Amino acid sequence: MSTASDKTLLDRVAALVDAAKRAGADAADAVVVRSRSSGVSVRLGKVEGTEAAESDDMSLRVFVGRRVASVSATAASDPAVLAERAVAMARVSPEDPYQGLADPERLAREIADLDLIDDTEVSAERLKEDALAAEEAALAVPGVTNSSGAGASAGSGGLVLATSHGFVGQYSATRFSRSVSVIAGEGTAMERDYDYSSRLHFADLDTPEKIGRTAGERAVKRLNARKIKTGVFPVVYDPRVARGMAGHIAAAINGASVARKTSFLRDMMGKQVASAGITVTDNPQVKRGQSSRPFDGEGVAGEPLVPVEEGVLKTWLLSTSVARELGLETNGRGVRAASSVNPASTNFAIEPGGTPPEDLIGSVKGGFYVTELFGHGVDLVTGEYSRGAAGFWIDNGAIAYPVSEITIASNLKDMFMRMVPASDIDRNFGTAAPTLLIDGMTIAGE
Repeated sequence: MSTASDKTLLDRVAALVDAAKRAGADAADAVVVRSRSSGVSVRLGKVEGTEAAESDDMSLRVFVGRRVASVSATAASDPAVLAERAVAMARVSPEDPYQGLADPERLAREIADLDLIDDTEVSAERLKEDALAAEEAALAVPGVTNSSGAGASAGSGGLVLATSHGFVGQYSATRFSRSVSVIAGEGTAMERDYDYSSRLHFADLDTPEKIGRTAGERAVKRLNARKIKTGVFPVVYDPRVARGMAGHIAAAINGASVARKTSFLRDMMGKQVASAGITVTDNPQVKRGQSSRPFDGEGVAGEPLVPVEEGVLKTWLLSTSVARELGLETNGRGVRAASSVNPASTNFAIEPGGTPPEDLIGSVKGGFYVTELFGHGVDLVTGEYSRGAAGFWIDNGAIAYPVSEITIASNLKDMFMRMVPASDIDRNFGTAAPTLLIDGMTIAGE
């Protein structure tokens, strides 16, 4: 995003806040959520689609006492007219005792340079070449018979924010990606798999050839899958599905879910919620981190957190209003969604343990190595967990044969307490996890 454009938007949001104060608002903030993207998709050597999109979603939020209202804005909107309309709306809105701006002492004083921007210009032609190369590499793997398509994209996003407490700031981040999905086998014995890479800096992407080769090899390995007998077994989660387990933890410790009483961990602060080997971190200040940001959607600079330490729950993820509702202080996890602010994780990770993944698998005499999950059978109110799955059977500590058409089930409360992390972790994801072993899960097969 250009410096001139940033300056214009900073002036614009500051003008909206000033207009709101003149119109009678006790406090106000104005924000622009920016997005730019371009992409190319291909299939079987031909371009199937190209896209380019730009948006600057601007909004003004005003507070009159504990009453709040927000309105959308455009670059052509008259700040005075917009502010008067927002204040009029707020005056007739119901009171919300938890609403308000972040306390001034919580606001970021400096905008940290987290190396989130790569100025590399990637042409549509280069995106096409990368997508075609990934697909070609995947189709070259023996046993791969068809393509579901490949793609490449480049874009940027960011936030411009001004508040009546004196905060004015902006940041942006670039993002580049490559992906491919292919099919192996014929007729009723076909299997699909995929691979992708997403990074903030173009040079950090996995090569198209590596992505394609990995996707093809994964699909071929799944051929001739068997079913297994129903029973209770250890389950090992491959890192790409273990990231989903980290996501369940993030959702369960989200302060908004706790305030709404929709989290099964809502009464567990300070208590053991996972095995002693599980430590969870969340850090918005990671250099080149996929979910890094110098300040949150309210202007608060979030500090690194350890929400779960050696299995003990230490803190929630909090925005200002949610923190007030819970009698706490924000920890800088507020995310803007249009005019609203809700807490969310940043660079969130289940930290690795000390056991190599091959040794973790080697400890399993008979169990399931899951590489893909289906469906949405997770109830965060109760912790009940039931997902369709595919992967591989582990026999005497070794991967034996592919398995499909099964369901794995348990309760997240029990799963967290039995969870063992391996030593591997790829932190190139906003939500990261190592290989995970969870004993005593019910597998529904034949």
